[in-house]
Amino acid sequence: MNNDDILNNNEELLLPDGDEQQSNEYGDEQPATITPLQGMYKEWFLDYASYVILERAVPHINDGLKPVQRRILYAMRRLEDGRYNKVANVIGFTMQFHPHGDASIGDAMVQLGQKELLIDTQGNWGNIFTGDGSAAPRYIEARLTKFALDVVFNPKTTEWKPSYDGRNNEPVTLPVKFPLLLAQGVEGIAVGLASKILPHNFNELIDASIAHLEDRPFGIYPDFPTGGMMDVSRYNDGLRGGAVKVRARISKLDGKTLVISDIPFGKNTTSLIESILKAVDKGKIKIRKVDDNTAANVEIMVHLPAGSSPDKTIDALYAFTDCEVSISPNACVIKDNKPYFACVSEILRFNTDHTVYLLTRELEIQRDELEESWHFASLERIFIEHRIYRRIEESETFEAIIQTIDAGLEPFKPQLRRKVTRDDIIKLTEIKIKRISRFDAKKADEYIVSIEDGLKDVEYNLENIIPYSINYYKRLKKQYGAKFPRKTELRSFENIEASKVVVKNEKLYINRTEGFVGTSLRKDEYVCDCSDIDDMILFFKDGRYIITKVQEKVFIGKDVIYITIFGKNDERTIYNVAYRDGKHGATYVKRFAVTGITRDKDYNVTKGTEGSEILYFSANPNGEAEVLRITLKPRARIRNVVFEFDMASLAIKGRGAIGNILSKNEVHKIILKRKGESTLGGLRIWFEPEVLRLNTDGRGDYLGEFLSDDTIQVICKDGTYYHTNFDLGNHYDDNILFIEKYNPQTVWSVVYYDAEQQQCYIKRFQTESATKPQRFVGDHLKSYPLTVTQTAYPRLEVKFGGDDKERAKLVVDVASFIDVKGFKAKGKRLTTYHVARIKELEPLIKPEELQSEETIDENLLLPQDGDNDNGQMLIF
Repeated sequence: MNNDDILNNNEELLLPDGDEQQSNEYGDEQPATITPLQGMYKEWFLDYASYVILERAVPHINDGLKPVQRRILYAMRRLEDGRYNKVANVIGFTMQFHPHGDASIGDAMVQLGQKELLIDTQGNWGNIFTGDGSAAPRYIEARLTKFALDVVFNPKTTEWKPSYDGRNNEPVTLPVKFPLLLAQGVEGIAVGLASKILPHNFNELIDASIAHLEDRPFGIYPDFPTGGMMDVSRYNDGLRGGAVKVRARISKLDGKTLVISDIPFGKNTTSLIESILKAVDKGKIKIRKVDDNTAANVEIMVHLPAGSSPDKTIDALYAFTDCEVSISPNACVIKDNKPYFACVSEILRFNTDHTVYLLTRELEIQRDELEESWHFASLERIFIEHRIYRRIEESETFEAIIQTIDAGLEPFKPQLRRKVTRDDIIKLTEIKIKRISRFDAKKADEYIVSIEDGLKDVEYNLENIIPYSINYYKRLKKQYGAKFPRKTELRSFENIEASKVVVKNEKLYINRTEGFVGTSLRKDEYVCDCSDIDDMILFFKDGRYIITKVQEKVFIGKDVIYITIFGKNDERTIYNVAYRDGKHGATYVKRFAVTGITRDKDYNVTKGTEGSEILYFSANPNGEAEVLRITLKPRARIRNVVFEFDMASLAIKGRGAIGNILSKNEVHKIILKRKGESTLGGLRIWFEPEVLRLNTDGRGDYLGEFLSDDTIQVICKDGTYYHTNFDLGNHYDDNILFIEKYNPQTVWSVVYYDAEQQQCYIKRFQTESATKPQRFVGDHLKSYPLTVTQTAYPRLEVKFGGDDKERAKLVVDVASFIDVKGFKAKGKRLTTYHVARIKELEPLIKPEELQSEETIDENLLLPQDGDNDNGQMLIF
């Protein structure tokens, strides 16, 4: 048929009048059937949707694989010979079972290979960190991993079905004896639904499976190959509606450089850098340049301009870029040939129970095989030992031979475990003369006994299938678990307010004459720096105040007495106000804070009486209270026309409070006489270990009340210390040993291991103010502290190990053993023996006891066996 014939046939099929004739198989002409498009959609769309859901996009709950993944693994098993195969060859072989193109097979295989669980790869398979694609299939190779060969395949327990063209058989599902679906994760979009299951940690899945078999509670959380940090507080066990927050790991290299060492799941360095540059273009953050040094590990260098805060920039990266993303799971699987939504705990329980079922089937099959082996070995021994084979010499037909052998076996049939079949006798006739002549009865008996022992083991395992399954999981963890450490750190994230970390990329101006405010009024009065997401608060002379969003130009009215950027929930900024109630009413004074109100709604400082006016106004960022000089209008019988008033005498109340009466007489003017100090006291600061951040909300450990000059001291596990201010935006690493309000009088006692001398040293010192990390365990980077305490008079118990483990414990009175020196001093060697453990004991001298003149003479290094066990114990 040529192209013209095809075109003519298509034209005939598209004729709408229904008069065209077509022939049946007998050559009779019949009217053509025309199906309207609406009917096609109604009848075929459901079939198409079902096919996409069941055969393409959604994994099966039994083995956790999509059809294309299952076919790839089955094809690789068919090709398996221990050597690598070209991926192009695997793709071609898979096309025997997969009714789609080679591109979909190749892409699916690369994704499987990048998970590094089932496929052992060789060549350039791309990079999940940078987003680089793999080389062409003809250049890369693959084979199954030992883990895949161990847990994924078993033809004896596999259910089979014909392939799409009927030429081959393929597995319905593979007999996977592991929660593979949760280990690998999956993402697929079908017609009308989608599936997104996040990957989980190999070892934690095994522990959870064992916990399920032991009827213990368990919880599992995602673990991503890209690492990073994750908040699982809203994970909701992987159900629809849940979400996890994932953050890149960002650290401070120095005051001008940040290092991104892990990236969020689903992102790569290219997309991450693009999101950073977009935030820079929008003015959200200020960055000088970004360098991508990623190779085997992620390393993105973010260089900051002079004067930028590293901590604030880190928060801004989380708030405005892909350094923080929210991932919503949607656990949908195929179960009983239809889509099924489940939580990850339910999937794990199902997979674990399915593994128990598969192990049971394997044991039952092994038992049947052993039974068959025992049966034939017994028949063979009887057939040869009792020389039944000699009786067939006179038999003339094969049927006669069968009958003769059956008759010869008759006396021994009660010894057997099942009936003797015709096939059994035929197998006996196939025994070679050479085997009969060399038959060893002793070896035959030993072989039968070994089979019986194997049967006992199998029967025992079947009767104790749960302990057997637990041991199976433990073997997997022991054999493969070391390759799969957790990469994603579980953390609790604090909420970052974008308005607090955004760069002030605009300038706010006001035109008081015309009543306009905005960022485009560059010729008018400058107010302050701001950002395009900030709110501003304005106070008017008549007592009104309003909060509105920063815009390019907006009319707000005249008589503005104060304008600034509004800080939500700011309880330390206190407004001090004196106002007249009405045109001739009394004058009131009040102090209040504005923490949060409705945007673009008018509020009033005064009672709202017509003609009210603000006579004095001040905004105090730290709650300062000034002294005012008030001058009254002269009137008869007024003795003191001029008097002073201290605003500190007023209590801070709500913004709706009326205030206290300053004077019932008419006030001429109010001026500032003297600035005051803060009436709020210090700022109470807490440290929350879960998120490693400071707060003023009472979460975590209380550090103290901080004034403007106070600092925070951090003692780290690596033998360094540093000081920071108490800015709530500060970031702290997770290697904190102590964090507290800095007290320069505190004496620290430290025992540390000197890596250069390979000895333990002890020292006492006071720290000095330092914003950069300072080492107090020597200059060698491998030296580290063994115990750190700020107890005034500590006592330490030293337990020896190695060749010296039989030596008695030693107790050291640290204050008597060594004097207080500088933090850089080396200290004094503690002992020459091998130290196994150091434990802090209850001190004998308390600081309050020093007020008496009593002195306590304590022996140094006194052997003791029964001291108090209180205190910290560090083992190294």
